[in-house]
Amino acid sequence: MSAVAFVVLVVMLTAYVLLDGYDLGVATITPLVARTDGQRAASMSSIGPFWNGNEVWLIAAGGALFALFPAAYAVSLSGFYLPFMLVLWLLMFRGIAMEVRGHFPTAIWHDFWDFAFSASSTLLILLLGVALGNLLRGLPLSPQGYFLGTFAYLLNPYAISVGLLAVAVLAQHGTMFLMMRISGSPAVRARALFGVLWWIVLGMYVIVTFATALERGFFAHLPGWVTIMPAISVAALWCMRAATRRGREFAAFGASCAFLASLLVAAAGTMFPYLLPSFPASHGGLSIYQASPSPTALATALTATIVGVIAVAIYATSVARQMAGKIAVGDDR
Repeated sequence: MSAVAFVVLVVMLTAYVLLDGYDLGVATITPLVARTDGQRAASMSSIGPFWNGNEVWLIAAGGALFALFPAAYAVSLSGFYLPFMLVLWLLMFRGIAMEVRGHFPTAIWHDFWDFAFSASSTLLILLLGVALGNLLRGLPLSPQGYFLGTFAYLLNPYAISVGLLAVAVLAQHGTMFLMMRISGSPAVRARALFGVLWWIVLGMYVIVTFATALERGFFAHLPGWVTIMPAISVAALWCMRAATRRGREFAAFGASCAFLASLLVAAAGTMFPYLLPSFPASHGGLSIYQASPSPTALATALTATIVGVIAVAIYATSVARQMAGKIAVGDDR
């Protein structure tokens, strides 16, 4: 039952990264592909119908963590209070920028909120990537599973490299979505930017994968299927490039989703069965079996979580179908 709960939590977090990932990616690349005020407004409008719903997956995942693994929820929130507060502030600032930009008529305020939109989104990707890097590397934990390090400890070279890879990958994901969602000059620039980002992502992916192998002892004690995930990731990257060259925007976006999913599945498989692995990796950590409640409570929480996931998935699919289509964007002036 605990393993099923772990899979459900991974599915929810993967859905968040796939969906809100393109929101964050679009925000990251907007200064590079949108040069005029109207183009920046169109870039923000391209994610306008989706971003609120996409962030529901993050909130739902937090609620699921509380219900399914309360011990891990308590340890993570108490041990990582400052990083969580930074995430909340970045989410709020990003949302404010999205909502209030159109209420200011002057160009200087538009520029300010455009900067806030892009900067907060990029920093949010970096922070979440650093968090994932620390989970893969492991954390200094007490015998009871409590975090013994500091915020500065989290800013280690390996975690920062994972954070930078996350920025590059989601920026690439944003280019895929922008090409699919809008037309005109920003879409042309997004396509050109993808050609650069693809090589950056490939190079960083190879470096981070090798660094992860070193951190985890060359994948010792990992399930066999985890070790083939890099091949799947590279294949998805290649399909993304091929589809983009042929002008198949939806296929390219699907390949980008597959690439992201392969990364997250590999990360989950590397951590399993631990929610908070210890550093060094051979020292164990807080496992899903230690963090879960009683079997009855876990079964009840898992049932409610699965029903909620299905409801949110139906809602997200409905919104995506109703808001499909491209936004026309004028040329530069």
